[in-house]
Amino acid sequence: MLALQRDAFIADGFPSAEIRRHRIDRLVALMLDNADALVDALVRDFGSKSRLGTMSMEFVGIIDAIEHTRAHVAKWMRTAPLMRAGRLAGLRAEVVPSPLGVVGIIGPWNFPLHLVIMPAAAAFAAGNRVMIKMSEITPATSDLFASLAPKYFDEAELAVVTGGADVGAAFSALPLDHLFFTGSPGVGKQIQAAAAQNLVPVTLELGGKNPVVVGPRAHVERAAERVALGRMVNGGQVCICPDYVMVHENEAERFSTAVLSAWRKRFPTMITNPEYPSCVNPANYGRVVHLIDDARSRGAVVQSVAPSGERLPDPETRKIPPTLVSCVSDDMRITQEEIFGPALMLLTYRDLSEVADYVNTHPSPLVAYWFGPDDEDFRRFVRSTRTGGVARNEFGIHMLPAAAPFGGVGNSGMGAYHGKAGFDTFSHHRSVVGTDLPFMLATSSAVPPFGWVPRAIVSLTMRIARRRSAKRLRGNILY
Repeated sequence: MLALQRDAFIADGFPSAEIRRHRIDRLVALMLDNADALVDALVRDFGSKSRLGTMSMEFVGIIDAIEHTRAHVAKWMRTAPLMRAGRLAGLRAEVVPSPLGVVGIIGPWNFPLHLVIMPAAAAFAAGNRVMIKMSEITPATSDLFASLAPKYFDEAELAVVTGGADVGAAFSALPLDHLFFTGSPGVGKQIQAAAAQNLVPVTLELGGKNPVVVGPRAHVERAAERVALGRMVNGGQVCICPDYVMVHENEAERFSTAVLSAWRKRFPTMITNPEYPSCVNPANYGRVVHLIDDARSRGAVVQSVAPSGERLPDPETRKIPPTLVSCVSDDMRITQEEIFGPALMLLTYRDLSEVADYVNTHPSPLVAYWFGPDDEDFRRFVRSTRTGGVARNEFGIHMLPAAAPFGGVGNSGMGAYHGKAGFDTFSHHRSVVGTDLPFMLATSSAVPPFGWVPRAIVSLTMRIARRRSAKRLRGNILY
């Protein structure tokens, strides 16, 4: 597949804006024409999952972003001129956004369509061919998507691969021109190591323990409700879900009461509720249950919201009730690992300085949430922490603007996409410079023997630069 796509890329050259838009249009058609069947497959893979929520998160939530990319393709691929005045002297310089070639995309299981379609659209916008490795944890969805792709694309444009971990390992070891991965930090390290053998650049969209800060001027009950519901999106199996909350110690009980109340109102039934999300498989179910049990055994306070008469957690349906875990300590697994399930950890603070210190002494998260006004406390938090993004007063709102870059930092990933950031990720911005001058412009000053002209130029340039540097630093107390 890789050889086929690379040969086609070389043979056809850089695609026009019209071809790029047409590929995006076919990708969108694949998604929309088969949305109902794909949602059915996803619900089947999870066992219990909201059809409307799935349609919203997998399809509706990405339409505007893809339309934004499509609308700007021609603008983004324009050549950017440099040194305009140099053209009068026979010098032409420009930056040409060039496609990389063949982009590989390894998709996750939590949003197996959204998180391959979005980067594929960006890769097409940049003029690339695309190979996708679907998740083996959602086999019905992966198999259906793979069977549909050939109806919309020649394999030389878009190829979809299914299979287990062995196929994933082989895929990540290919000499691609770029590799895009969404998943856990642990697997991300393996992907990057495999790609490094061929010096393949990678974009890693990973997870992490996303903090929520309830500021001193926040509306506590409103914040609690939004955090509680944000934790339960896709059953907590989302890389941008709140993982732990930091609330002032005087408001902790009030916040806890409001969180538990919000869960009770939202989920009066769970086991028989087809819209209450299951954990995707027994392995993830067992992992989340163990995190909660380990915390309880080590002294944490665990409060679960299970409807009367329902025995939860339930291994048969793989459903875990919304759970609030407080009074935690660093020796508990739940404080060290991303939860990725319907549990929320509660921490308290006395002073806001403790909040930034805690966030900064732990691996950088994909997003940090702040509840409260856009005041100096909030801006100080933004300035003093390192996170992939920041959202205030609402779950996932940092992803709402179609032009906003999305990506992690440190442990939560590297690189970004969405909007022009995606186009740039899958492009090489190549400098193209030429001259029609009858004499050498640069070479004569780089190869001996040197005449008086290059000697004078070097001497004058160094003299001017030294004076300028000394003047700037003179009297500067920071120096």
